[in-house]
Amino acid sequence: MISLLTSNFHSFLVAFGYTLLSSIIALIASTVLGTLFAILQIVPSKTANFIARAYIEVFRNIPLLIIVMFFYLVVTKIVKIGGFTAGTIGLTLYTSAFIAETVRAGINSVGIGQTEGARANGLSFWQTLRIIILPQAFKIAIPSFGNQFINLVKNSSILAFVAGGDLMYT
Repeated sequence: MISLLTSNFHSFLVAFGYTLLSSIIALIASTVLGTLFAILQIVPSKTANFIARAYIEVFRNIPLLIIVMFFYLVVTKIVKIGGFTAGTIGLTLYTSAFIAETVRAGINSVGIGQTEGARANGLSFWQTLRIIILPQAFKIAIPSFGNQFINLVKNSSILAFVAGGDLMYT
């Protein structure tokens, strides 16, 4: 058993790199996308709220394997991307729906007095959100972000189904 691991150590190391790379790319992209959809949930536009809720409900309720296989089997026919890219995109879209809920919960947990104080000082809605609310929301949501990153690394094993070259595939 030990000789099997030592003789294939380089392959496992490369595969671990792919797993880590996919997880980091998906984490950064899903944080940006999830924050955007969390903001769309709280803006005063009913259309934006509907779009955000629909996106979150769809991607939270479809299994990750279905999303990744859709990108691998359908999207790769339209756009030339490999299994790693298709898997990472699917992982990003799936995780961003969960991060959107995490950020929204962080935003909702910031006291209403913070918003009222910022508005009383003449800040616009977007300035209040960017300067006052989001930094506090992210601070509150840090433990949940840690949980989402752990789930994302575990979910990256789905790349094995689309020849993503990750650790599980190797």
